[in-house]
Amino acid sequence: MEELIRVAEERGIDVEDLIINAIRSRSSDPSETIRLRIELAKKYMAESREYLGRGDAAQASEEAYKAVEECIKALAERYNPPEHQQATKEGRWYTYQLGSAANKLTKLLGDWVVNGWSSAYVLHVWGFMKLSFR
Repeated sequence: MEELIRVAEERGIDVEDLIINAIRSRSSDPSETIRLRIELAKKYMAESREYLGRGDAAQASEEAYKAVEECIKALAERYNPPEHQQATKEGRWYTYQLGSAANKLTKLLGDWVVNGWSSAYVLHVWGFMKLSFR
């Protein structure tokens, strides 16, 4: 199983998203996948703190980004903007869809959504990339 996951991830397949999408397609309770995404976000934040404790700011940045990504996906599942519908149809999320969904969710929920997404994206691009290549 680990080999299967490794190969899938090497090919750019988000295994967690695949599993969550499969669960969503067989569940009568939409809050189930939202809960799963929130649990993933908590896991990623805990991992981010662990990496920070070890002095690995680059990996901590990446884990924090993934936590926010899961939060945006959870909110999108709850409010169902067109980006969520497209990601569901295509079987995966793209970064531009997450940004667009964050903008639409901001109109419903407030600036904290896009502020969180923007901060996470900066960590993803500059924190991880810049710190990784020192």
